[in-house]
Amino acid sequence: MAKSVIGRVGVVVKPHQPDALKTICRLVEWLDAHAIMLVGTPDLEKERVEHETGCAIETVAGEELAERVDLIIVLGGDGTMIATARMVGDREVPVLGINYGSLGYLAEFRMEEMFPALETILEGNYQVDSRVMLAAELFRGDEKLMHTRVLNDVVINKSALARIIEIEASLNGQFVNSFRADGLIVSTPTGSTAYNLSAGGPVIYPSMNAVVITPICPFTLSNRPIVVPDDASIELCLKTPNEEVALTLDGQVGVPLKVEDRIVIKKSRTAFRLVQPMNRNYFDVLRDKLRWGR
Repeated sequence: MAKSVIGRVGVVVKPHQPDALKTICRLVEWLDAHAIMLVGTPDLEKERVEHETGCAIETVAGEELAERVDLIIVLGGDGTMIATARMVGDREVPVLGINYGSLGYLAEFRMEEMFPALETILEGNYQVDSRVMLAAELFRGDEKLMHTRVLNDVVINKSALARIIEIEASLNGQFVNSFRADGLIVSTPTGSTAYNLSAGGPVIYPSMNAVVITPICPFTLSNRPIVVPDDASIELCLKTPNEEVALTLDGQVGVPLKVEDRIVIKKSRTAFRLVQPMNRNYFDVLRDKLRWGR
């Protein structure tokens, strides 16, 4: 990859991360030595960092961050990476995930690897994995209530006390099935190792052009996960009245649903550009997280 021209680097920090301030101070100093400006969101402790480092930090609204930077660094874990993916918008800025704990599915760099990784990025010696995102729209009658993107999954599920619900699914206008279950998951390959896996769905390699539809605890055991092309248009319609049912996006955003609400899911025009380590592969993470062979 050609040498990158990076003038501004954005940073997104996991909320209530006790080590974040110390890391940001070191990051500001390192970037300043390379004539690169750090840009943060309003929740960054701007004044305190500037006081401790003497380096200026620019802050912008979260939805503007991707428009103002050439690279985003996420200090946290996979949850923070997923939230960042929804925040990136239409500009496909590369994202470098730094994990404070063990290897993550998305935040694949350890803390001690951050500065070496930044060196390789400035040299252009790095690889980017483009992950498929989904665009989801919620309709109530003719009114569009919501439009958003997800990196992991779109889930319809019932509350703990609700009965089994019925969800009618169509693919490219063709009726697929009326699923009677505790819910239904529409997952990207990235999200296949999340809720989809817990519900009995398959692990899908991240570069596959596929989406998986997985029923949650189906009433009929023959209702199994279905893998479909990622360029298909999927429509889900809630058919059960008088039950507490929610639409959940990436496990982080929830919206209550009413009977006959429709959710239309398509491949997003925007991908999530994930900076990957040169010395690891996807199966390293799977073996670690799924404890294969242990």
